[in-house]
Amino acid sequence: MNGINLSEQLKHYFGFDSFKGDQEAIIRNLLDGKDTFVLMPTGGGKSLCYQLPALISEGTAIVVSPLIALMKNQVDAIRQFLDDDSIAHYLNSSLTKAQIDTVKQDIIGGRTKLLYVAPESLTKEENVRFLKGTKISFYAVDEAHCISEWGHDFRPEYRNIRPLANQIGKAPIIALTATATDKVRADIKKNLGIPDAKEFCSSFNRPNLYYEIRPKTKDVDKDITRFVLQNKGKSGIIYCLSRRRVEELAEMLRTNHINARAYHAGMESAERAQTQDDFLMERIDVIVATIAFGMGIDKPDVRYVIHYDIPKSLEGYYQETGRAGRDGGEGICITFFSPGDLRKLEKFMQGKPVAEQDIGRQLLQETAAYAETSICRRKFLLHYFGEEYTPDNCGKCDNCLHPREKVEAGDELLLVLRVINAVKEGFKAPHIIDILVGNETDDVIAHRHEQLSLFACGDEHEAPFWNAVIRQAMISGYIEKGIENYGLLSITQEGRDYMREPEPFFITEDREFDEYSDMAGEGTSVLDETLFAMLKDLRRDVARRKNLPPYVIFQDPSLEDMATSYPTSIEELQNIKGVGVGKANRYGAEFCKLIARYCEENEIDRFEDFRVRSLVNKSKDKVSIIQAIDRQVSLDEIAKVKGLTLDELLDEIYTIVDSGTRLNIDYYIREVMDDDHMQDIYDYFREAEDNNVDDALDEFADDEDEYTEEEIKLVRIKFLAENGH
Repeated sequence: MNGINLSEQLKHYFGFDSFKGDQEAIIRNLLDGKDTFVLMPTGGGKSLCYQLPALISEGTAIVVSPLIALMKNQVDAIRQFLDDDSIAHYLNSSLTKAQIDTVKQDIIGGRTKLLYVAPESLTKEENVRFLKGTKISFYAVDEAHCISEWGHDFRPEYRNIRPLANQIGKAPIIALTATATDKVRADIKKNLGIPDAKEFCSSFNRPNLYYEIRPKTKDVDKDITRFVLQNKGKSGIIYCLSRRRVEELAEMLRTNHINARAYHAGMESAERAQTQDDFLMERIDVIVATIAFGMGIDKPDVRYVIHYDIPKSLEGYYQETGRAGRDGGEGICITFFSPGDLRKLEKFMQGKPVAEQDIGRQLLQETAAYAETSICRRKFLLHYFGEEYTPDNCGKCDNCLHPREKVEAGDELLLVLRVINAVKEGFKAPHIIDILVGNETDDVIAHRHEQLSLFACGDEHEAPFWNAVIRQAMISGYIEKGIENYGLLSITQEGRDYMREPEPFFITEDREFDEYSDMAGEGTSVLDETLFAMLKDLRRDVARRKNLPPYVIFQDPSLEDMATSYPTSIEELQNIKGVGVGKANRYGAEFCKLIARYCEENEIDRFEDFRVRSLVNKSKDKVSIIQAIDRQVSLDEIAKVKGLTLDELLDEIYTIVDSGTRLNIDYYIREVMDDDHMQDIYDYFREAEDNNVDDALDEFADDEDEYTEEEIKLVRIKFLAENGH
């Protein structure tokens, strides 16, 4: 069919004047009866690569697709182009017997050119029997990464596609996916039995997308709500790991007058379908969802994708972020990361086959590496998919906008290369790092690698540093991971050249994420740095007049919040992090006056409704704690009733007091501390620059009397309650 004018057919069926990228070459290869492999990022036009050849070929093309919603959307779309409902059908469990009969009659009559089926439907004996008597033009396997255990959405049913195609009738196969590493590509071709398929790989670079990783703090719900309020009216998707979190966050957004809806697999199918339609039709702005949402959602103007939890793989991350900015416009991709998320995901793998757990852990390590890296996120992401990105600064990710200082690591790179060489290129990065730092793990001892002369040769650095060296050496082309034995490090020719003739090699050390860290100063938490500086100056003046440490007036997170949301009244100030009624009334007037004047002088449009309201049930515990303290119930008893340790309760009480609620815990302090002890700690907090407990412990470390962390926390609460309100 090489003589056919594809441009005319494209114009006739779809109204487009020209093809995008490799589309025409892909279509010609398929029309020539050749197996074809297509790697094309989301929004690149994959569907047209099998839709157009199906329309101009004799017979019916079978399109294997993983989701019912995806099939329905694509069938609806192709019918709109051609104004003929019989031209495309889907065959799945959602159809009645009468509807299935209609589908079969249209296929027998030669009217149906595209038949979308789920792999489960394809395995049904009656469907195989029926399709055997049908002229098949070709098989299109959409979302082909589902066939690979190394893909981000592995579905065992996909493994049956090749045997079923052999049963139904021989025809070319086109496999299409938006995300696949070299390992996954090899796996797809092997399992589909198309080892000689011609590959068409488009660039993975989405230049309009902005990538950012933020630390997941205890205020993550409020951080997300604030972001959505700042982008009110724009379409966005927020991904969460659990259904419970989806429901809670969607409710919180609605509490803040955001048009949001939950979406997860536990909902009725009709409700899910309605939610998708409402999102597409812009009747709702934000979808909070598990990863069950989004495949095949052809909405070009999603302006942001937020990951509440880190995804299980970089392929999943890439596909989910790829739903932003498909029209080439703004696309903001923000992920909240905490090391605890990784441990949670690892626990989910328990009980699965050992091989599956091993794959899952390796994919998680890649995701963690992406989150922690300080190099250009675009460069890191594209390298993962086998593509080189040469610019040093993309200007569209947090690391490039806020670059960290580079350090020379040429000697360290040499050590890494020598260790990999010494173990005959047969081990993964964690094992190499154990040798470098001198960890005598069971695996190291089993291979007698503690006897290597290079053992502990890099013990002046810790594991995170060596991780950064290895990752950046891979991106620079000195090291590579095996495809068949995924994860085994080997030295490239460039790496061997480097061992012979070393040259300077600079790296940026990875970012460190604490369990609940805060990246103030990294350029992500404060909207208005100028106002933030002015508020700090005012706080210093107020503190001087009151003869109190500045932190007693307002802590830094509160000032950061003010410099983001511009509160200009006492009522608005009460919605700021760490500010309650008491603190707002006592200190707030001057701060509100400064903010109002600043907004007027700089012509700043405030978000009038900018207040993050918490869900009511989250404040119940605080109210009951306050009531119990008012009744002078022992703190040990309160902790026991609440299922908390005393330390956790003291942190909760401190938060309550810091927000502006006056509490008197003298009755408990008198029971557990002598007056002199208490007064010493009280005087310390009057003079201290901040109220950090660890700093206080250090201050009293050399004292003859022993001061416990519990005592310091108790007096800190007393000091703040008496002086901060």
